[in-house]
Amino acid sequence: MNKNQKTQIIVIGGGPAGYSAAFRCSDLGMQTTIIEKYDNLGGVCLNVGCIPSKALLHIANILKEQKILMKYGILNHVCEINISKLLLWKNNIITKLTNGLKFLAEKRNVKIINGMAHFINDNSVEVINNNITTIINFDNAIIATGSKPNNMTGMYKNDPRIWNSTDALMLKTIPKKMLIIGAGIIGLEMATIYCALGAKIDIIDSSDILLPETDIDITNIYKSVIHQEFNIILHTKIISIDTTQDQLHVHLTSDNNQSVYAKYYDIILIAIGRTPNSQYINKNFGKLDINEQNFINVDNQMRTNIPNIYAIGDVISTPLLAHKGIHEGHLAAEVIAGKKHYFIPKVIPSIAYTNPEIGWVGLTEKQAQHNNIKYKTSSFPWQALGRALATNSEHGITKLIIEKESNRVIGGAVIGHNAGELLGEISLAIEMGCDIEDIALTMHAHPTLYESIGLTAEILTGTITDILNK
Repeated sequence: MNKNQKTQIIVIGGGPAGYSAAFRCSDLGMQTTIIEKYDNLGGVCLNVGCIPSKALLHIANILKEQKILMKYGILNHVCEINISKLLLWKNNIITKLTNGLKFLAEKRNVKIINGMAHFINDNSVEVINNNITTIINFDNAIIATGSKPNNMTGMYKNDPRIWNSTDALMLKTIPKKMLIIGAGIIGLEMATIYCALGAKIDIIDSSDILLPETDIDITNIYKSVIHQEFNIILHTKIISIDTTQDQLHVHLTSDNNQSVYAKYYDIILIAIGRTPNSQYINKNFGKLDINEQNFINVDNQMRTNIPNIYAIGDVISTPLLAHKGIHEGHLAAEVIAGKKHYFIPKVIPSIAYTNPEIGWVGLTEKQAQHNNIKYKTSSFPWQALGRALATNSEHGITKLIIEKESNRVIGGAVIGHNAGELLGEISLAIEMGCDIEDIALTMHAHPTLYESIGLTAEILTGTITDILNK
């Protein structure tokens, strides 16, 4: 069965980037249609990614706090977790948010069509859903098809005990021994969850540096805190995975020692990054400019090589972050509406929602060195921060990176409880070209975690009194 429809704007993909673009298009007076392959809006982030993982991480942090309170004799025992109730609670959060998006789409008169879309020509897409084909003609299109987990093709046969990140969030079982392949943000967050639920965790990665996106002084603190919770094995590669009825046999080799050794696990989670969903949409069309990493090339107005087709979010570039995609979605809508806007952000914040949490924004020391920028740094230890001690969060620091010549903030990082919540002030300081003295002279509430930003600035201005200033 074939149907033909017409719309001004078609947005392909209903994740954070896609629905944000669609809603902004509607607010700007354009007739808008979203094509989404799943039943609900929200994409990976809301349904099987950042939102459910944060719900589970919240519970993991509570369980860790209970163990600490037991250590001090404040609690007599750790409460047992009811996995089925935990899943229900997590799913209810997702339902509330997806229902909210549905409501917003309805109120904005944004039409939602379920199915898989690919281009027929510069002004038409074909949408297929349950053998029903719909041809939609459009004036402008925005591609927001997101990304999917990478796999390890050829390394193993299909086995339900070998998971990707989506599987891990389903809490199908709590294994006794679990291997996580990939020590990036996803791998570390999943380790945090499953360790709190009782699994013994090994994480392996071929890199010799943990979280190379941030500075080593930050990751060294993280490693010192979690080394008793799970085992991180760097510069190590998998040779093969053998499956038996009882266990998964993993053959490993280290860059330091070329000999092969075996370890045994109940579950393996593959968390080796994600790849953009750019191929299906371009099939039988072939005109989109796609690079070797399968990202769709765009200019700084989100426009592809086809003038009326735009692309945003995970499908165009790293970092693969929802907030980056949302910003790009708003911008694409505004460009289509005739506004002369450009995507030239100074900062894109990044957060690993581990325990302790890690957040960074702007330039790292490595990036400053690479760009031949002369800089200075300041770090305030959370051991001297009242709120951190009062909440058992003393394992952390707040760090600022300052350009020497201008004395302006160019980067920052935080490790500690709710580190991501502290990035706002640092992000704004970088975007506005803030002088370090501006931060030092701004009154910060006490006792808070965010006052550590002001104290870090005071170290550089020589006005700090909370610690000895060298």
